[in-house]
Amino acid sequence: MAKRVYFLVHGGVVQGVFFRKFTRAKAVELGITGWCRNIPNEKVEGEAQGKDQAIKKFLKAVDDGPKHAHVVKLDKEDRDLVEDETDFEIRRHH
Repeated sequence: MAKRVYFLVHGGVVQGVFFRKFTRAKAVELGITGWCRNIPNEKVEGEAQGKDQAIKKFLKAVDDGPKHAHVVKLDKEDRDLVEDETDFEIRRHH
């Protein structure tokens, strides 16, 4: 079954350590679509969509983060599925 989740990563250190690139690579590896971006105050946010097990693995990887990252907290909440999404993209911060 497919699901979509919004995630908010609180740092520590989550910017300047290739966190978004790491997140996208994990998403591609697990067949997940969605997006992520840096936001102010050492945070990264995004949405991920895929099969339940893939989402669980993805969120675990995001919570662990890449080398040199320090994740303090990972918030997540379910969202409605997005039709016709084909990739996981890194967005510019708003």
